[in-house]
Amino acid sequence: MAAPGTGEIGGGETPMVIQERADPEREMGQQGSRGDSMSSPAVTPELDMKDVELNEMDPEKQPMNASSPLAGSPGSLGEKNGVVKVKMEEEEEEAEMAAKFTGLSKEQLLQVAGTPGWVRTRWALLILFWLGWLGMLAGAIAIIVQAPRCRDLPKQDWWQKGGIYRIREVEGFQDSGSDGIGDLTGVKERMNYLSTLKVKGFVIGPLHVNLEDQPYSTNLQDVDPKLGTLQDFRDVLQAAKKKNIKVILDLTPNYHGQLPWFSRDVWLQGDFQNKMKEAIQFWLSEGVSGIQIGSVEHLNDSQLLSEWKNITEQDTVDDQARVLIAMTSRNDARGIFSLMNETTGVDMLTSQYLQELVKPDQNDTTTLGHTAQKLIKDYLQEAGSRWPSWSMGRPYLGHLAKSMGEQLLRLHHLLFYTLPGTPFTDFGDEIGLWDMPGEPAASNVTHMQWDNSATYGFSRGAQQLAEPEASNITVQAQQGHKGSILSFFQELSELRTKERSLLHGDFALVQSLNSSVFSYLRVWDQNKRFLVVLNFARQERTVSLVHSHLPSQVDVELSTHPSREERQLNLQNLKLLPSEGLLLSFPYMAH
Repeated sequence: MAAPGTGEIGGGETPMVIQERADPEREMGQQGSRGDSMSSPAVTPELDMKDVELNEMDPEKQPMNASSPLAGSPGSLGEKNGVVKVKMEEEEEEAEMAAKFTGLSKEQLLQVAGTPGWVRTRWALLILFWLGWLGMLAGAIAIIVQAPRCRDLPKQDWWQKGGIYRIREVEGFQDSGSDGIGDLTGVKERMNYLSTLKVKGFVIGPLHVNLEDQPYSTNLQDVDPKLGTLQDFRDVLQAAKKKNIKVILDLTPNYHGQLPWFSRDVWLQGDFQNKMKEAIQFWLSEGVSGIQIGSVEHLNDSQLLSEWKNITEQDTVDDQARVLIAMTSRNDARGIFSLMNETTGVDMLTSQYLQELVKPDQNDTTTLGHTAQKLIKDYLQEAGSRWPSWSMGRPYLGHLAKSMGEQLLRLHHLLFYTLPGTPFTDFGDEIGLWDMPGEPAASNVTHMQWDNSATYGFSRGAQQLAEPEASNITVQAQQGHKGSILSFFQELSELRTKERSLLHGDFALVQSLNSSVFSYLRVWDQNKRFLVVLNFARQERTVSLVHSHLPSQVDVELSTHPSREERQLNLQNLKLLPSEGLLLSFPYMAH
């Protein structure tokens, strides 16, 4: 049986284990009793259970005792604290060593820098620096001096920067109501469409009140009631202004009569001349960007044109000049430009100069290439520094598709929009509209075809078609269609407004050695060059083009044939499809 003291000591061993610090003397004095206690069968089970409980405790909850049985186990807190302590000691030693290194003193640096080797090195580096700097400066100067200088852009007015659309017969463009007569409100409704054509402006009218061959009943300052009102015209001007499109008003006096100026006795009267001046001033004050006068060859008086030109020159709209356009039926270059002299002439003069290329009875096209070359060369030589323009069709001819067919129509669009000068396009020619059969083209009114609904979208009311025929000669059928005439026209018109070589580039003939092919270059300074090749024949042609500035290969910008898929062509033995026109380009190359 165990002594009472031994049982007390054995029972107090557990508190000694979990104590943070034990008393050494007390521990030494109790060794014997502990031995006795450990051998006692009554105490052993209690110690074993407590050890198990302590060992099974979560490591994070175990006592932080260095003397614990778990203290030396891997991952214990004791080991972690030891590692941290070692690392801190190493970092302190490294910092101490770094603090002890102070580098060279100022006196030592000066002593080293003054040695002959370092002095020579410094001088060599300084000389190399200045030599390099001077070399770069000299190179920059040489590049600037040797680089080709850019040409100054010529001053151009708005009508010289793109095409002009013509709506001569307003009653044929768009009827906004149901009376079957086109009107000014209809023009306003189609302003979004006009914007898609990328033209700079459009000529409208004449619109004023004119009873046939009755000068005293003609009111040059009022709108014909069947076309609308003065307010309707103002609405057209505002709609066009929002689209940045200029409006030019035709003011030919007797446009319903046989003689556009009534008679010689009438237009020579001072009263009539004053009415014309007042009318020009009136419409300019309303906000039109220009005035067009028809059949000026009948005036035979350049003094009148000079007076009207002075009126348009004295006024501007939106800080832009007004244009004065004259029309003539003359078709000889010298006679045309006699009406457009340097000091008193108009800004532009449209004519039928190129009508020889579109005669309805023109069946032999094998020599049209050389004919076109001669006509255009003579015209540009006669123009000199005066600004040329290109037009065909109404009022002297009908819509061009009827005269020449769709393929040659495309070719003529390409010709007009790539020559130096301003191209004019009559409404409907951009979609290949045909005139009404059986009537003189100069007198009938052909309605614009917008879609395949009743009256092709021209009118909402009168003259309804019971079963309108499906047609691809409508705006709706061609809009957005890659191969259509309209899409071709829109793309060509946009190129004309943005490419400098087409805007004001030099013109140079390119010999094709084929009588049915006409070719020329448009070149401006260091910009992209354009080569135009036109095959007027209705058969395929293979040509070799002769010019010193032509490369061996060119890019295809546009073709009048939608079937052509090549994007690059070789100029050696160039094959042209029947009635095909090509707009080709190549980059500037310094020589």
